[in-house]
Amino acid sequence: MHEAYLKNDSIIQVRNLTKKFKDFTAVDDVSFDVRRGEIFAFLGPNGAGKTTTIKMLTTLLQPTSGEMLLDGFDPAREQNEVRRSFGIVFQDPSLDDELTTYENMYFHAVLYKIPKSTRKARIEEMLKFVQLWGRRDDQVKFFSGGMKRRLEIARGLLHLPKILFLDEPTLGLDPQTRNLIWEHIKDLNKKEHITVFLTTHIMEEADRVADKVAIIDHGKIVAQGTPRELKERTGSATLEEAFLTYTGKTIREEEATGLDNMRMASKMWTRKARR
Repeated sequence: MHEAYLKNDSIIQVRNLTKKFKDFTAVDDVSFDVRRGEIFAFLGPNGAGKTTTIKMLTTLLQPTSGEMLLDGFDPAREQNEVRRSFGIVFQDPSLDDELTTYENMYFHAVLYKIPKSTRKARIEEMLKFVQLWGRRDDQVKFFSGGMKRRLEIARGLLHLPKILFLDEPTLGLDPQTRNLIWEHIKDLNKKEHITVFLTTHIMEEADRVADKVAIIDHGKIVAQGTPRELKERTGSATLEEAFLTYTGKTIREEEATGLDNMRMASKMWTRKARR
């Protein structure tokens, strides 16, 4: 698969990925590609397999079988290289509220071994990008939810990742703040050609920003394509209608921990950076 990657424009490649927990198959023979510079929406009901797939992609869970590549590296065997390839913004806040904006960024820079010669300039660049440079000396505990999310995006981009994972990035934010967040993300995608891999339950957002969508349900990919293609195939006026056509209208049990393991890992990495 490494040789195939060299001939492929996909920055993420997944082939026949499977994860079993004893007799339960959480991810069942999943395959998909994410092209370099693409905004990719990975959608599914609660318990569909999104979390398990993302955990495998981000080195937190070993697959039972199948292959994955992120930027040419195997998450199952080349964890350090893969981790340098991506940034992540968690659904739940992962900032240290007692620290200032600048201090949160600085610890992340140390964690990812950003050279001292470029560290300050990179922090300034990212904080200006999300319009928080003027608040660099303020404690994060005084920030609104939208400001915290913007800071998390800046932090996730600090080490120049090629892929940005966004876990429900606008959950709980008002429409004005959600719009600002997506404008930042689209601007970033356009200017730096960064690949965005996002999850959201707000179908209108995915419809508006995603270049490609994959829908997972009961551990299997049930549909892939552009938002327009999925709507046309199902005769739907909206992506939400298409999503319900593929996944049904039965209410699902919510996954108990979401991406808790990923958030726990983030906190562990942050604590290590402070030592």
